[in-house]
Amino acid sequence: MRSKKALKNIVVSLLQNLTNVICGFIAPILIISKFGSSVNGLIQSITQFLAYITLLESGIGPVIKSKLYKPISKKDKREVENILYASQKFFRTIAKIFVVYIIILCIIYPLIVSKEFDIFYTISLLIIISFSTLANYYFGLTYTLFLQADQKTYITSLFSIITTVSNTIGIVVLVKLNANIFLVKGLSSLFLVLRPLMLNYYVKKKYNFNFNEKDKNYKLDNKWDGLAQHIAAVIHDNTDITVLTIFANVMEVSVYSVYQLVIKGIKQLVTSLTGGIDASFGDMIVKNENKHLNESFSTYEAFYYTLITIIYTCTFLLIIPFIKVYTKDIIDVNYIRPVFAFLIVLAEYMHSIRLPYSSITLAAGHFKETMKGAWFEAFSNLSISIILVFKFGIVGVAIGTLFSMTVRTIEFCYHSSKYILDRNVLQGFIKPVVALTEALVLYFILRNIQIVVISNYFTCLINAVVIFAISTIFIGVINYILYKNDFGNLKDIVKRLRMVK
Repeated sequence: MRSKKALKNIVVSLLQNLTNVICGFIAPILIISKFGSSVNGLIQSITQFLAYITLLESGIGPVIKSKLYKPISKKDKREVENILYASQKFFRTIAKIFVVYIIILCIIYPLIVSKEFDIFYTISLLIIISFSTLANYYFGLTYTLFLQADQKTYITSLFSIITTVSNTIGIVVLVKLNANIFLVKGLSSLFLVLRPLMLNYYVKKKYNFNFNEKDKNYKLDNKWDGLAQHIAAVIHDNTDITVLTIFANVMEVSVYSVYQLVIKGIKQLVTSLTGGIDASFGDMIVKNENKHLNESFSTYEAFYYTLITIIYTCTFLLIIPFIKVYTKDIIDVNYIRPVFAFLIVLAEYMHSIRLPYSSITLAAGHFKETMKGAWFEAFSNLSISIILVFKFGIVGVAIGTLFSMTVRTIEFCYHSSKYILDRNVLQGFIKPVVALTEALVLYFILRNIQIVVISNYFTCLINAVVIFAISTIFIGVINYILYKNDFGNLKDIVKRLRMVK
């Protein structure tokens, strides 16, 4: 049953992220073509500055999920209600602080971009874009965490698919009707507000929680334990654009954001492979199923690393040809940056390599134990990016990201192997090193090979299919030989799932 839930979460999460990838490419190019790279850069920059409010979450999301595993497993509804009530109270406090943060940004942020946009224009966009974040804190985040802990991530994914598709259709229609940017982003925010509202309604109706009987004095113990992990994640997601906004210009932000469309798309696809899996591992941990945990994790590693190595090999080889096609009609700034492309893809690959290990580490509640590494990741990324941006520009921020990602990945591999899985530490590095080697070897072999001249999306697709096929055969055969036992276990799991009605 647990395996079937995990599979359902992965499949629907994959569908959600495919939807996000497709829709994510449609809206930005319409905005760049209609309103210019500078406006797109401004929108992306505002989005990142608003994201810094998530620092106030203190990393409490993973802490709440780790606390929910046990009462959900024991069907202790009263304890679940206490946790959810405390969580909701916490996030609604952040929502109120967020309003104050928006006011402060309305005063300070327009001064940063005053050379390119007037104050009223910037403030108007800032307020419009902030609505969806405010709604998520006030209505949806608590129930998102609950459904994830209950191994029902697929529910949140379905709601996300509905709102994302509706949002994209709305943007396309308004741009074609020559609507101004305020109306376009206003409608976008309205659609994105619907998701937390739908989640709120669904959980209340489905689970019939009664917060009238909650423990008003209930405290979320250790809620600060995830702070360092959270800050590292926020800086990973937001440092580069912030540094470029302050020390470069919004045109460079637009360039960065276009590459991030590809990177985030790949990241979402990869994340879907871990969708809900942390809840399965968390359930095994609280039940002390150590042998089953090790076997399941090893099997998952083999499956996961085979897929992400294929995905990132293709990304290394196809990102520049795709960007050339995607931005072929854009002439206000140069979008073709091969060195930056290689470094930023490699940085995200290092981040993806860590995900199985970070998932099981946080599922086990090991926040304090990995706090120093999180702080190091955050501040090394920020400091290196600021130092190098003056000399190397957009490449400098990619170097900062790559360095911090690599060090943090090494820590997660070491910690989870030694303290959670209780296996030889070197075993935790074998599959990541093999995956990285496979991707880089294939990249240097195939980087000068072009099946057809790439001039449009169709020829880009032909190259992608051929490169994908070569990568799949090469990596699939090698990994099957190396991890034969793990793939054998995977076959057994699939057979058992077929027998479950």
